[in-house]
Amino acid sequence: MAAALCSPVALQRSGAAACSSKQASQFMAPALRAAAAFTRAGSSAAVRAAAPSRRVLAQAVAAPAAAPAATATKSAYELQTLTTWLLDLEKKAVIDNELAAVISSIATACKQIGSLVNRAGISNLTGLAGQENVQGEDQKKLDVISNEVFGNCLRSSGRTGVIASEEEDLPVAVEETFSGEYVVVFDPLDGSSNIDAGISVGSIFGIYEPSPECSIEDMDDPEEMMKKCVLNVCQAGNELLCAGYTLYSSATILVLTVGQGVYGFTFDPLIGEFILSHPNIRIPDKGKIYSFNEGNYQLWTEEQKAYIDSLKHPEKWGGKPYSSRYIGSLVGDFHRTLLYGGIYGYPGDSKNTNGKLRLLYECAPMSMIAEQAGGKGSTGFKRVLDIVPEAVHQRVPLFVGSPWEVDYLESVLQGKPAPE
Repeated sequence: MAAALCSPVALQRSGAAACSSKQASQFMAPALRAAAAFTRAGSSAAVRAAAPSRRVLAQAVAAPAAAPAATATKSAYELQTLTTWLLDLEKKAVIDNELAAVISSIATACKQIGSLVNRAGISNLTGLAGQENVQGEDQKKLDVISNEVFGNCLRSSGRTGVIASEEEDLPVAVEETFSGEYVVVFDPLDGSSNIDAGISVGSIFGIYEPSPECSIEDMDDPEEMMKKCVLNVCQAGNELLCAGYTLYSSATILVLTVGQGVYGFTFDPLIGEFILSHPNIRIPDKGKIYSFNEGNYQLWTEEQKAYIDSLKHPEKWGGKPYSSRYIGSLVGDFHRTLLYGGIYGYPGDSKNTNGKLRLLYECAPMSMIAEQAGGKGSTGFKRVLDIVPEAVHQRVPLFVGSPWEVDYLESVLQGKPAPE
């Protein structure tokens, strides 16, 4: 072996000159020592193999148990999207695939609207559309476009039977080709008066099951169909299967509940998905922020004035009064209240006895979200979710937020002792 490695032919092939025997010995010394060690090890192994195997068996028996496999750690790059979250709920039988399809179609609509809002200033989408909605409010261009986007996405889901929008006079039965079962109510663009100033706006929605007594048949005449549509839509908030909103601000955030807590998803434009960012949101029991339009102060009842005045006295609240924060967008003000605690309110006044917010597609969905997060929604005298709408665009006063804050407001309005 040494001779072969030291041969002139071998050395010439490797680009080296012929070596002397002494040089060869020096060159081969490490290799020879390794070969000798290998031979001794092989001989010992052969002897051990020929010997009785009792010691080997004893060693095997005495060997310690293997260490348990390490638990797989969650990857830092593992994200839960809205889609996978809905699939998990399907597996747990919390929702069915029909409802998941409706929620997914709403998420698609919100992605489109969020993109339109972000580009409104450079796409000539600001300003008025030159017409009024059923409430007599001037419609913005984005009001009209957002309403169309919502309607198209819900129709394409194939799971929606009736839709009702703030921008439509009456509920609409989805065409038979696309018809499904669920009833969806929505405000496609809440706070649209803020669009031109670049202030946060949002979309609000709620999903109901159809009323069994109001099943729409193909043979129904238009008048009968419309009557059934209205009856399908006018359900109390405690019948909601799902409620949610999307905030279009520094980020696009979708917040929703299916009756199993409240979850928030932030839109990632790089992958085009809503990512779970706020799991199991809980509203604080108390807060130090109130959101009211105090420009209407002189139109309020004396009880309402007394409530607001009480929040401004430092000595009543440990030396620091409540802070006032009011954006003018229900979604924006409510989202802050949900995360930080406090109370949002739009009371009735001498000009608008029932306030300005609509029960069906604003107050009820927000109240469901608040209650699922541990908060409350009230008119000041009654739980919002217990009210059965008498009309599609019915208005009610709304006070929603931390449970203690809503209880305190009710105590002042009703002349009762303050909560502990």
